[in-house]
Amino acid sequence: MRVVLMGASDLALAIARMLLDRGHDVVLVEKRRERIDEIAEGLDAGFLHGSGSHPDVLRDAQPERSDVLVCLSDDDDDNLLAALVGRSLGFKRVVPAIRDAGFLPICEELGLEDVLLPTRTMARHVVDLVTCGADADLAGFVGGNVRFFSFEVTEETGRRCGDLDLPAGTRPIVAQHGDDARLCEPDTRLRPGDRVLLVTRAEHLTDLRQRFPPRHVRRREERQTAR
Repeated sequence: MRVVLMGASDLALAIARMLLDRGHDVVLVEKRRERIDEIAEGLDAGFLHGSGSHPDVLRDAQPERSDVLVCLSDDDDDNLLAALVGRSLGFKRVVPAIRDAGFLPICEELGLEDVLLPTRTMARHVVDLVTCGADADLAGFVGGNVRFFSFEVTEETGRRCGDLDLPAGTRPIVAQHGDDARLCEPDTRLRPGDRVLLVTRAEHLTDLRQRFPPRHVRRREERQTAR
């Protein structure tokens, strides 16, 4: 997998090191030359100097060869703009990080479905750990080849969890509609707009993205079909 990370924050560096350790290719886009000079020697990644929200810079990152663009700068506006520019240039997936949850409705309107809220996520993990003893790193606890995947239910998805067309060994865990979350049983009814969380294996992720494409991909395919 080839991953482009916009912004060389401490979080981006931690993600880059983990991806590199797992054998993936990483390109870091950073507008501060001194930051690149500071980290380049200790990181076996590619580097691009420039603003990750500028089309010419992201075009140099070779979207056609990349699997995902993750926008991790310290500025929500830059991350959202970079995600939109990256999507227009042909990145298969774009994942912006935002700190202000007020942007979430805007992300939904723009069709940005893979949105990170690092501060809120970390806060929730810490509160669960301190108050309930819940594991603060579920992915790390599961480990191995197990992965999580979520998608939005459409009219064509199926009416019950047991009707879902899933790869072997994949299981639905939670169906959520707004603030209403339900544990999935075979007869749990699904409504359009629900988000379903699955547990699966890493090798099934590409298949799942094809079976359950994000909203902006569905809309693009519908427009192409209409032509």
